[in-house]
Amino acid sequence: MIDHDALFKQLLSTFFVEFVELFFPKVGEYLDRRALEFLDKEFFTDIESDKRREADIVVKARFRNASAFFIINLENQGDIKNLLEFQQRLFFYAAHLHQKHKLPVYSIVVLYGEHPKRPLPDAYRIEFPDGVMLEFRYRVVQLNRLPWREFIKRKNPVASALMAKMNIALPERPFVKVECLKILTSLRIDKKRLRLLGTFVDTYLNLTAKEEKIFQAEIAKIEPRTKERVMEFTSSWERKGMEQGKREGLQQGKREGLQQGKREGALKVTLGLLDRKFGVVAARTRKRIKQLSLEQLEQLSLAVLDFSTLQDLSAWLDAADHKT
Repeated sequence: MIDHDALFKQLLSTFFVEFVELFFPKVGEYLDRRALEFLDKEFFTDIESDKRREADIVVKARFRNASAFFIINLENQGDIKNLLEFQQRLFFYAAHLHQKHKLPVYSIVVLYGEHPKRPLPDAYRIEFPDGVMLEFRYRVVQLNRLPWREFIKRKNPVASALMAKMNIALPERPFVKVECLKILTSLRIDKKRLRLLGTFVDTYLNLTAKEEKIFQAEIAKIEPRTKERVMEFTSSWERKGMEQGKREGLQQGKREGLQQGKREGALKVTLGLLDRKFGVVAARTRKRIKQLSLEQLEQLSLAVLDFSTLQDLSAWLDAADHKT
């Protein structure tokens, strides 16, 4: 199971300034980037259920060229089942933060779910027949309504990742992944943050076998220099997965026997690489792979990088059968 909230929180915390610059350039103009303090563990009690909730991202910021501060509360939200309850929660968070820190609060919600499709309201109001008694406003980034093509030219790490969750028609998925990787590999950032972006894109644009073929065909059309960077990144990405699987296998080996742990780790890596490259591999083929030795699994995990079709996999397995 994917922890979507945690994945979004990690992305937007890591690239907080870039997120503000991309979606709220006017805030970026008065935000002092050198004076950002992330406030952890901001808890709120839900009075009705008596449950404690934790705000996603709370940042104490300073106005540029001034000594005044303000709070930015950034909330990630999947599908909204009860709009009124959601709006009230945003208001309660803002009221609590304002009361606690005695600072103005700038509230933002990033809606990454599929529903609602209609524009999300940007205000919570308490009204009476003779007028509005309270109006609480918040900013909305509703990803399912944003056209991904408008972000292709943005040399912004958040754009390279969030394009994967924007308004994408089903046939466009391989093309979007290509554009995400083109932006991503053009960025001058460290490997750790680059891997975070790559993981985000791969999580939300995990292509089927048919889509993967289209993706590879589009990669082949890219101008050579960009193509080289993209291919290098995807290859290192796959190698990273192999290394991680081997580490997991070694850890498991301590519990179940070193050799068996290594083999299960190699099997996990191999099946994961095949699923990512071709979609879910057929049960019959998976059964054949599970019968391979540790040495064969390690050889196959390397050979996968050169496979273009499932026929390549079948031919490799047939050759392995003949050797045994």
